[in-house]
Amino acid sequence: MELTLHPIATKCFVSRRDFAEDDRVVSYLVREAGGEVARRDLLESEDPPSPGSGEASGPRWMPPAFIYCRWVVAFKQRKAEENPARALKLTAENLFLTLAAPEAEPSAINTPLLQFLALMLERKKLIKLRGYTEDGQHQIYEHMPTHHPYEVPVGDLNAEFFQKIQEHLGVLVGAPKPKAESAAAAAQ
Repeated sequence: MELTLHPIATKCFVSRRDFAEDDRVVSYLVREAGGEVARRDLLESEDPPSPGSGEASGPRWMPPAFIYCRWVVAFKQRKAEENPARALKLTAENLFLTLAAPEAEPSAINTPLLQFLALMLERKKLIKLRGYTEDGQHQIYEHMPTHHPYEVPVGDLNAEFFQKIQEHLGVLVGAPKPKAESAAAAAQ
């Protein structure tokens, strides 16, 4: 599964200020009102407070109603020799590694997508389940190419889970093509 998204922006989506080296940048993968999937990068200081946080500051940007995931990274200038075509591809593996990184801030928004990505990457043998944390709340996966451990919250991957995430994934990777049988049945 590949998602073609732009690499990290060089300017804040809200203030339009250029990012400086090591600025903390919050990235959102969102579905806009028109249905398109977009990446929004903004300075951490411009990030709206989460609902119920008690912060009263009025943000200048409100994320759309649907957020696929959110992560925070330190901004690094792109190198001149970097391959821009490669940087445009956000693979399922890269997204998993970004969201599950030990330095990533845990977020309930990311949990269903992270659980699904873990399941998918485990089937592709890119990660391997190595056990559970002592409290039993997280699964520990090893990324096979790098041998780094990643923790994913334990979840119940039942039919309800897949129904919930199916719509979100359809927008991200495209809806599945209708089967020939269902097309023939509809023609009758």
